[in-house]
Amino acid sequence: MDERTRLRLDVAYDGTGFSGWAAQPTRRTVAGVLVQTLDLVLGAGTATGLTVAGRTDAGVHATGQVCHLDLPTGVWREREGSLLRRLARLLPDDVRVRAMTEVPADFDARFSATFRRYEYRVTDAPWGAEPLRRHEVLAWPKPLDLAALNAAAAGLVGEHDFAAYCRRKENATTLREVTRLDWRRDPDGILVATVQADAFCQAMVRSLVGAMLVAGDGRRPVGWPAGLLTRRERSSEVTVASAHGLTLVAVGYPEDPAEYARRAERTRRLRVPLEG
Repeated sequence: MDERTRLRLDVAYDGTGFSGWAAQPTRRTVAGVLVQTLDLVLGAGTATGLTVAGRTDAGVHATGQVCHLDLPTGVWREREGSLLRRLARLLPDDVRVRAMTEVPADFDARFSATFRRYEYRVTDAPWGAEPLRRHEVLAWPKPLDLAALNAAAAGLVGEHDFAAYCRRKENATTLREVTRLDWRRDPDGILVATVQADAFCQAMVRSLVGAMLVAGDGRRPVGWPAGLLTRRERSSEVTVASAHGLTLVAVGYPEDPAEYARRAERTRRLRVPLEG
């Protein structure tokens, strides 16, 4: 078998025109576009094993997505100085590969990750979202109180069963550790929620945001979002916030590359038996 080199790809995309990350035969997806373009540049099937840190849903954006793939070492050595620019010329404008970095063979974009960090943007301006930002900012119809949003967020930090906020999958765990959840109001008036955890289940971030927003506008008490953590099933009272306000901004990995394999093994042990 030919020697292969593993590459880390740092990827950004506007999720508006994509049906999410994961390849689907009849839909335009980020993974589908990347594979199609790599096949065009390198030859069909040359790049293998495309694996992503977090499979974003339809309409969700990314500025800090990470994935890995494997190339024949000879192909990589021949193309490493020009491949990034070739991809820039051929990829559509709504997806960019920002960096391609050689990494150890035991680096796993999904399982070696120590955290995923998202940001969700909301405006409560009475006129709604600015036209140039309408694809990344949710317009909220009521005034939002920053202190109330942060009070609601505080009760959701830590390790909990987030079943009330997740779309349950068979044999999947809804236990997650949220290490950061807070809101800020930027100088332009946009409210930004930062949410970080070891991992998220499907629709979890947008469900958390949906619950906090109704606490932030006064329709629910600030303790209501945390109170739902006692539920063991998805709560029908929680509205999932629109996908377009959400952006994956960072994925963390061990600083020492020697820890990639150990981290991946530990994550698989925690996740794979439950999530399949």
